[in-house]
Order: sequence, then C-alpha cells, then structure tokens
Amino acid sequence: MEEIRREKGTHILVIPYPVQGHINPMLQFSKRLASKNRRLIRITLLATESISNIQDSSSSSSDHISNVHIHNLPDPPKELHEKFGNIDAYLHHLKAAVSHSLPDIIHKNRDETEVVIYDSILTWALDVAREFDLQAAPFFTQSCSNLAIYYHLYQATISIPLLEPAVSLPSLPRFQINDMPSFISVPGSYPDILKTIFDGFPHFHQVKWIFCNTFDMLEEEVVSWAASQWPVKNIGPTIPSMYLDKRLQDDKDYGLSLFKPEAETCRKWLDSKDDKSVVYVAFGSLAALGEDQMEAIARGLKRSNRHFLWVVRETELKKLPSNFMEGTVEKGLVVTWSHQLEVLAHKAVGCFVTHCSWNSTTEALSLGVPMVAIPQWSDQPTNAKFVMDVWRVGLRAKVDQRGLITSEEIELCIREVMEGERGLEIKRNSEKWKQLAKAAVDEGGSSDKNIEDFVADLVCS
Repeated sequence: MEEIRREKGTHILVIPYPVQGHINPMLQFSKRLASKNRRLIRITLLATESISNIQDSSSSSSDHISNVHIHNLPDPPKELHEKFGNIDAYLHHLKAAVSHSLPDIIHKNRDETEVVIYDSILTWALDVAREFDLQAAPFFTQSCSNLAIYYHLYQATISIPLLEPAVSLPSLPRFQINDMPSFISVPGSYPDILKTIFDGFPHFHQVKWIFCNTFDMLEEEVVSWAASQWPVKNIGPTIPSMYLDKRLQDDKDYGLSLFKPEAETCRKWLDSKDDKSVVYVAFGSLAALGEDQMEAIARGLKRSNRHFLWVVRETELKKLPSNFMEGTVEKGLVVTWSHQLEVLAHKAVGCFVTHCSWNSTTEALSLGVPMVAIPQWSDQPTNAKFVMDVWRVGLRAKVDQRGLITSEEIELCIREVMEGERGLEIKRNSEKWKQLAKAAVDEGGSSDKNIEDFVADLVCS
C-alpha cells in the first residue's frame, strides 16, 4: 500500500479565508509547493464560487492556476460579505461548506491525500481534518511579530486595555500603544476576530508544521523566539516568482483579483515619467478613509508637486474633493484599481503611500520601494512601526489631535522620502531588503529550504 501511495504522489488541500489578502499568500505558497515536484505534488485550493469566478484573464483555464486546482465552495449569504461584522456566522457557513465537500474530494483521491493547510483563523479546520484522519498545518498570513504579540496577549503577558504608554515584550522592539494591532490598542474593536485568533493557539502544540508568511532575516529575533515555542516554518515572501527569484516562468501574477485593474492605463502613464519620480498611493481592497482624510491626502499630493498614481476604489471616488481630478490632470492619475506588483516594479515609482497591510508591505520590501505609512487597522500599525523604526525603509505619517494626517504632514513625508537626507538611507535599506527577500526564496534560501523540507517530509515519509 505504501508503494502505491508514493507512486500516486501527495495531494494537499489548501483552505484560505476567502478574502483577497488571505487568498493571495496561500495561493502563492501553493504554487511554490506544486513547483517542487509537479509529478508527485498536487494542490487543491478551496474557494467560494465568487472568488473562483474572478480569476485574472492571465489564468490559463477556469479552474487551474499554475498547477493549482480550484475547488468551488458555495458562497455564503450576501449579508455575511460585509467586511468582518459577521465573522462568526461567516466562519460557521464556511466550516459547513468545507465539511460537506471534503468527503467527495478525499474519496476521489483515496489514499493520496496527506495534509490540509488552513488559514490560521479557520480554527475548526484542524478538527475537520482529524475527522478524516488527515494531518493539518495552520498558515499565519500576517507577520511573525504580530503572531507573537497576539500570543503574549493570549498568555496575559499584556492585558486590554493597555495600562502603560509603552509595552516591552520578549524579542520585540518597544511599542507605543499606537504601534500595537488595532484590536489591542482600541479595546472592544472586533472582539470576534481577536477571539478567533486566540482559539488557534491551543492547536499550535498539536501540529507538525506552522507556516508563516515572512522570511527569517526580516524578523530575525522574533523568528528565533517563535521557533523555540512552536514548529514554525517561514515560507515568504509570497510574491509571484517573476518579481523575485524568477525560477517559475509562468508565475507572473497572483491569478486572482477582486477588482479589474486598469493595467494598460497605468503602464502607459508610468512609461512617460522619469525614473523614481512617481508617488504611488493605494490603500488596499478594504480600507475606507473618511472624507476629511481623503481631502488631506489629495491636498498633500498636490502640495508635494510630484507626479502621483492614486488607486481610489469606485466606491470611494465620491470622497475626493470636487474638481480634484480635473485640477491635477497634469500631475496625477487616479484609477479604480491597479496591478500593484507591476506598478511597484516600474522604474518610475519612487515612493509608496500605503496602509501597510502585510501583503502590501512585503510587496514593497521585495521590490525595494520606500514607503510612507498611513496605517488604518488590524496589524497595519505594527507593520508601520517596523517600516520606520526596524527596517528603516520609510516614514510613518503622524496623526494630529483629531486623529487625522494633515496635508502638510503628507507633503513632508513624501519630500523626506524622495528628496531628503533621510531618504538616502531609506533607499539604501530598501535595496538591501529587496536583495534579502529574493535570497530567501531563491534556491537554497531560508524559505526555499523550508518548502523543500516540507515537500520531502510528505513525499518520502
């Protein structure tokens, strides 16, 4: 029987939380896994029907992306799509859909299936896997530092509300309150999400692997600490290969996009600009800034006197100041969505004004683009802390007494990053981390070795 199993190879089920920021890194990890042994490793990623139907036109077929098969799950009721307000109900629906689908998937593959890799917030996935006698491994989509912060809160090393203006934790830099994840710094915000994160920690001592979307050198001290606690394997950055090591020739984009990018418009506009002259501004697929903040950003961009490319989702366009686009047509381009990796990789881009989601942060690090951080919620304030004070690849814009970032502050940060003395150091550090990110996933790099070891463990055990 063992010889038959080896001949058939290993089948891996990947279960992401079905939003863009969680799907992309798990999909990229799946591509890396599949590339290690295309004869023996097969990947099935479980995604809701609406997600499966938005594959980029670059995908070669309706249900395959770079040797990763997409298995459709039914969409949850429409009201559960509203951000994270109904996370408990959403997770309950997703669990039912996965539990219903697994028997058929496993039956088709019989003794071939070896392991389930699940988004760490899907804490029930380990129990579901065990019902079918499968091994399972959680995948943490944020930084290792955020993982450590949540664990210290779970262990009551720190408490909510924070009683001190600054927090010192093992293996981490000293944090001010506004450097902490928003679920901690703003007590009572999204308690269901915090509970879901906490529910995953008891599982960490019951699994053989825990995957984290980072690389060893990026968070060296906290990575060492985490490895002393759990079987953590860093496998990032999860960026398409053609933007890093270029070993996977067909891996040029993520393959999924919630919105249609205006790629050609962006490309032609950037082609007409000088090297390192453009400020790129984007706040991801979820962030919704207030009108006052949008106006301040608009005025700050205008004051900087730099060319800018600003991604403003269609639902957010109404928040722009009246006549803004007409008044800045000589300097700026506003689009409703972009191919972000292509933009960041363009030689014309010299600065990225970002909300500092982990995906956007690692993309900028991997492509060597200096940042101006304007974090909004979740892990973004912590990522911004590292951008400015640890990796020194950007500046974090300061908020005023109203909690807003003024147009003057935005102008100052852009000028400092692109023109000032500090900007020279930031550019040097950005280039350093770009090279280290590439080295991590290149042949023999720390992340590449962790993926190789995992595949060898599955195929040869």
